[in-house]
Amino acid sequence: MIRFLIRLLGFLVLAAGFVALVVDGARAIASGVVTLTSLESSWATFAPQSLTDAKAAAGGGAAASIVDPVLAFLLSAPTFAVLVALGVILMLLGRRPRRLVGVTP
Repeated sequence: MIRFLIRLLGFLVLAAGFVALVVDGARAIASGVVTLTSLESSWATFAPQSLTDAKAAAGGGAAASIVDPVLAFLLSAPTFAVLVALGVILMLLGRRPRRLVGVTP
């Protein structure tokens, strides 16, 4: 059951990544210039308070020197790339284990 939910969540995130790619593509066709929306600007559009909360939570603590560059890289990445990668990871985590043919347990 949990595998199904992880795969479903992965599929929905993958679909959201595809929608973000289509939106960026439509914007590029309309303006004539390829512009990709960063994750930070997309997140700020939909939930600005949670973005500031996430930045504040990642900024404190002993691991801030490790987390800050990773968070800055993820927030500057295109939205579709982050969502597609997360969706693929979730779908791989939720897949069924391979059958071992010819192996007795």
